[in-house]
Amino acid sequence: MNIILIVIGKLKEEYLRNACAEYAKRLSRFCTLEIHELDECRLSDSPSDAEISAALKKEAVQIKRYAKGMIVPMCIEGKQLTSPELSQKICDAGVNGYSSITFIIGSSFGLDDEIKSMGDMKLSMSKMTFPHQLARVMLLEQIYRAFQISSGGKYHK
Repeated sequence: MNIILIVIGKLKEEYLRNACAEYAKRLSRFCTLEIHELDECRLSDSPSDAEISAALKKEAVQIKRYAKGMIVPMCIEGKQLTSPELSQKICDAGVNGYSSITFIIGSSFGLDDEIKSMGDMKLSMSKMTFPHQLARVMLLEQIYRAFQISSGGKYHK
């Protein structure tokens, strides 16, 4: 299975980069992981709705270059799953002929509606708001946990 993570923006904090590297190393037992860090569009301090929309559309063009297989946009209106449910979705993707799953984390302004509509499943981590950089670590941890669950590992317990 190929897991593709498309993220808008770069990790600034070393401890977050280290956490992502640790989960990438752990995931290498289960899948091929690609992480594509795409540039975030620069906006004014108080951007208008039109400026935000234009930025999201520019980011969408970049995202579409790397998205393939089962597309999973991360967005607040997405479905919340338990860890075992996410594990089952990943297993089901393989059974249903997908060799890749692409998870997409947008900028602080979210994702363009075109990217959301491409999704085979929209996923939300929580009703709470998290920093986008922390969301990347959390998502990688949950993907690792999902593979551990499906392989009968003890990590989930």
